[in-house]
Amino acid sequence: MRHTTVLRRALAAAMIGPILAGAPGLPAIAQQAAPATQPAAQPAPQMIRIGVLRVDRAGLPPISRLELPPPDLGFAGARLAIDDNDTTGRFMGQDFDAVEVAATPETAAAGLDGLLAQDIRFVVVLADAATTLALADRAGDRALILNARAREDALRGADCRANVIHAAPSHAMAADGLAQFLMWKKWPRWFLVTGSHPEDQALADAYRRAATKFGAKIVEERVFEDTGGARRTDSGHVQVQAQIPVFTQRAPDYDIMITADEAGIFAGYMPYHTWDPRPVAGSAGLVPRSWHPAMEAWGATQFQNRFEALAARPMREEDYQTWIALRMVGEAATRARSADPDVLRDFILSPDFNVAGFKGQKLTVRDWDHQLRQPILLTTGLLMASVSPQDAYLHQVTALDTLGIDRPETACKL
Repeated sequence: MRHTTVLRRALAAAMIGPILAGAPGLPAIAQQAAPATQPAAQPAPQMIRIGVLRVDRAGLPPISRLELPPPDLGFAGARLAIDDNDTTGRFMGQDFDAVEVAATPETAAAGLDGLLAQDIRFVVVLADAATTLALADRAGDRALILNARAREDALRGADCRANVIHAAPSHAMAADGLAQFLMWKKWPRWFLVTGSHPEDQALADAYRRAATKFGAKIVEERVFEDTGGARRTDSGHVQVQAQIPVFTQRAPDYDIMITADEAGIFAGYMPYHTWDPRPVAGSAGLVPRSWHPAMEAWGATQFQNRFEALAARPMREEDYQTWIALRMVGEAATRARSADPDVLRDFILSPDFNVAGFKGQKLTVRDWDHQLRQPILLTTGLLMASVSPQDAYLHQVTALDTLGIDRPETACKL
């Protein structure tokens, strides 16, 4: 049957062709061909440009050379996010682009001004708390700042700004996530060791608050003074092996040591060097994080593979936090069907917004302090030990609000 149909079509074409062409001896049915139909012009895609401003502060190298920051830290996460945004955006007539700027604290303001001069209305900032706050005040209502690094609770409290959304989890969220797990383990007695830098003290405040919130007891606190000097020398491990046990001896009985070391001075030396045989958590040992390269649940394996193919390295927290910040803009643009920055900002802050983050549940933004709700991964060097919030902790709105500063507690006045 198929061959017969093909033959009939060929004969019909042979008979009609000369007629349409006005062949001699045959009636010219159509001497003039119909004008060719031009394809309809496609509208230009809506361009949504996002700035990524990374502010690097000079300082001592990390304790371990394995923690040396790669040159594309954060930027690699932005590149993956642009790919992901474009995957959906091309069907919506939207095109995304990221403008990457690396700066120092001295050049950060000029870097922001350069982005604003290009009429970029969304700027992802990877900087410390003071720099993030200064950049937010400088931007004012000209741009929405997406904080992808600074974790200080004050940025979500007394120093909160209406033009800032926090993609990075807060100290309080990380501390609460760890505290829930430790209480589930029935390890309520904590020995808190804090660094001597202001950022260390800010993190220690979060652990003190978490202890009170979940019923743990800090049996003793000690401050590890940063006296400067070389930390990575040929004889470093010999000094550590001799000094750390002495520093930690004569502590009251405790279940676990909590280290608050944002400056990265001492915590890495604590595991296996404490006077008493106790586990270590906080800034070393069991560490609360926004992301970890070993994460494989909830579709994360495919996500990790895509990042590693793009960057030729594992994903770090700054990469993830930058990725989720750009994905928030992309998700808002897709669902609001708009490229208007004001429309996108309002949608991100609305109850209708959520974004998938490969963490097992949809992530949303708290309207009282603009913090992105998200689970906290509790990680060791190679694996995840758990994910908080733990099942035992409930909340009338969402269990994610058991992590961090809840609405009745907030000092933020937007």
